[in-house]
Amino acid sequence: MAEPRVPGGDEDDVELPCGRTLPVSTFDMGMREFDCPCGDTHAVVMDVHPPDRFLPEFLVAILRESVETTSEEMPEFGTPHLMGIVLEEFPGDVASIDVSDRGDVGYALLWVTDFDSRRLHEIVVELVVELMEHAVSHADDDAVVQNFESEMLEFDVAEFVTQYREERDFDAENAHV
Repeated sequence: MAEPRVPGGDEDDVELPCGRTLPVSTFDMGMREFDCPCGDTHAVVMDVHPPDRFLPEFLVAILRESVETTSEEMPEFGTPHLMGIVLEEFPGDVASIDVSDRGDVGYALLWVTDFDSRRLHEIVVELVVELMEHAVSHADDDAVVQNFESEMLEFDVAEFVTQYREERDFDAENAHV
């Protein structure tokens, strides 16, 4: 059931990938998932969430050194860039809204996906691995390319995500960020 609101109020709504429309205030900074009235669980990501939510800090540091951003507003590689990659690959499965003009929600950008947080985590890792493969493919050293490709053949994304989430304790009852 929809919450009553004052017509013309200052609330922004976000249309979720499932078709539901909810006020952005439904989503607080501590959320990683949202149990939607549609029956699905959607991953929730905000620009204030650190990229190490998905990737180890050492890899985030490498990406920050290696990836040149073109945005003056976001000069350092971070969560908005990761979500941009996801949005590019899955445009119909990610809802996003810019609420940077709203000081009351605590974040400027919100993404809600059709996937749960674990599946989103796997997708982010898969896409970063693809990005790395593309970068390595331009190396002048064939041995480096072959070594990287053989290492990636042994890399199990699902197992990595399981271990990383256990290490970060993402599924614990009190883990919110």
